[in-house]
Amino acid sequence: MTFAARALMALALCAGTARAETPGDFDYYVLALSWSPGWCAREGAARGSEQCDESRDLGWVLHGFWPQYETGWPDYCTTTQAAPSRRETAAMADIMGTGGSAWHQWKKHGTCAGLSSRAYFETAREAYGAVRRPEEFRQLEDEVTLPASLVEEAFLRDNPDLSADGLTVTCRDGMVQEVRICLTRDLEPRDCGADVIRDCSLDDALMLPIR
Repeated sequence: MTFAARALMALALCAGTARAETPGDFDYYVLALSWSPGWCAREGAARGSEQCDESRDLGWVLHGFWPQYETGWPDYCTTTQAAPSRRETAAMADIMGTGGSAWHQWKKHGTCAGLSSRAYFETAREAYGAVRRPEEFRQLEDEVTLPASLVEEAFLRDNPDLSADGLTVTCRDGMVQEVRICLTRDLEPRDCGADVIRDCSLDDALMLPIR
């Protein structure tokens, strides 16, 4: 068999085992909670995002609610579900920062959930509401540096149903960025896939206070 023939066979085998991005065909959810003061300092304030208005008093916001495979994830799925209305996305701004963020999350991830936009946002809100967000982060008066592992420990303390393998803390530009929590399709805690568990190892991660 020639090299070209072997290459074509390998491609065919890969294609045969690839998972089609079909709405509703996924293994679990990732609930991504972003520390809003950090995002605003990095980019949101420069964009003039309403999420960064001091009157909003936002801490952990729902960055995303993502259908996930055991390895990898689907996105931008072709769906027969109607897109959410502007009113529907605006109604998510209290936990997602802005209606625009809610729209983006629907377009990229919600279309893969196999749910109507209303059901997707309702499920996302339910998952967000079930997680206790440690109060001490809201009480910061000044910026602090801390081991990122302390953020994980605080979430584990306040959410005893979670396990260390069921959430991960990410950093960006030296700051605590997100807490990502893995949930079953029934919103029960579960271990994350190997490609999701990438804990930030910084011992001096910056965490900014809510202004």
